[in-house]
Amino acid sequence: MSDQEIYHGIGSRVTHPAYGDGVIIKLEKAAYVVCFILHGIKHVGKNYKEWDVLESIPVEAAVSFTQAEESLMKILSAYSDISQVVPLGDKWDGGIMILRPQDSSLKDKEIPIDTFFHKIVMVRDRLRVMEQRVNSSKNLSDEEKVNLQQYITRIYGSLTSFNVLFKHKEDQFIGEKSS
Repeated sequence: MSDQEIYHGIGSRVTHPAYGDGVIIKLEKAAYVVCFILHGIKHVGKNYKEWDVLESIPVEAAVSFTQAEESLMKILSAYSDISQVVPLGDKWDGGIMILRPQDSSLKDKEIPIDTFFHKIVMVRDRLRVMEQRVNSSKNLSDEEKVNLQQYITRIYGSLTSFNVLFKHKEDQFIGEKSS
């Protein structure tokens, strides 16, 4: 490796202009094997210069598969729409939500509570991802971040009605605290 060639080791975090955020998971002779959050595993030539290296781990550093896997899991959970498993309150197991229109000529709509609950959890998880992206954005001023964060907090507050469905208090929505 010459002085001008800088190689990145397994576990290095990158942002590619076309593929987005990823982690180097394997080194080949002429390419990196990178797992991108939105585009899966791709090969990127070692001489590719158009990406941003967010965190470079030296090639000489011994990184175990477990360490690379842990790094990848952190990135995936921080930047993706992957939902964690959140349990529904026991009293709602097997329950059905019934939407009954005022007009008696229209039929009721029945939705399994666990299906509805899963959609609520997905909304919560996507809000968290949006919040992380706002907070880590390099294109927004601090004032813009604060303004957007206030909107997100108000959205959480609007969703607190659904807290009755959650089994654990730590999974619930938390809105703006009244002063």
